[in-house]
Amino acid sequence: MKKITIYHGSKDIIEKPIYHQGKPQNDYGFGFYCTESLELAKEWSCTNNKTNGFANKYTIDITVLSILNLTDKRYSILNWMAILLKHRTFDFTNDISKQAKDYLIKNFYIDVTDYDIVIGYRADDSYFTFARDFINNTISVRQLSHAMELGQLGKQVVIISKKAFEKLKFEGFETVNHNEYYSKRIARDEKARNNYLQGSIRKDSVADDLFVIDIIRRGLKDGDTIV
Repeated sequence: MKKITIYHGSKDIIEKPIYHQGKPQNDYGFGFYCTESLELAKEWSCTNNKTNGFANKYTIDITVLSILNLTDKRYSILNWMAILLKHRTFDFTNDISKQAKDYLIKNFYIDVTDYDIVIGYRADDSYFTFARDFINNTISVRQLSHAMELGQLGKQVVIISKKAFEKLKFEGFETVNHNEYYSKRIARDEKARNNYLQGSIRKDSVADDLFVIDIIRRGLKDGDTIV
């Protein structure tokens, strides 16, 4: 048996997460979005500076569960982008971005419903800005990969299947002080955003970098060398 402990930051105490509840427009579609970091869960629970949140704690036996870990080296940042494009709504600023959406979904998309759990980046706040800049051909694959590490905004563990939901065991909760953790959430995001805007991910030459337009022109597909 292999158990992991995960946390869900929320404005509510959630003793029994409900399968297929929530918004299909979340990063990976329907799912219960958690993290292995208690600190991140506390920050994510405080969406404003007026209301306390809750860090709900769970354990789950993952022994027989199928897990898609998008941070594993076998996958590229383009797999993550394709999944994000499938579920989230983007503002496309040019024709390239519209073509890029269709191309990346066709050639790099992984159907998350084939898995019990998905592990990957959380595309809220600054992360979504980085993803949007990439799809609009503003930054390269290398720059996007670097950007996703800025500010340590965190990775999430998403419970996808009914089988995985049934294995979740509620272990309690902590009340989160909004005065402390809303400020921490904002500070973490601002750090990532400031590093990005100050050009820390653009300090090297981009002459040989791969942009989304290059991916389309070269006909690159999943499994090809990207960076």
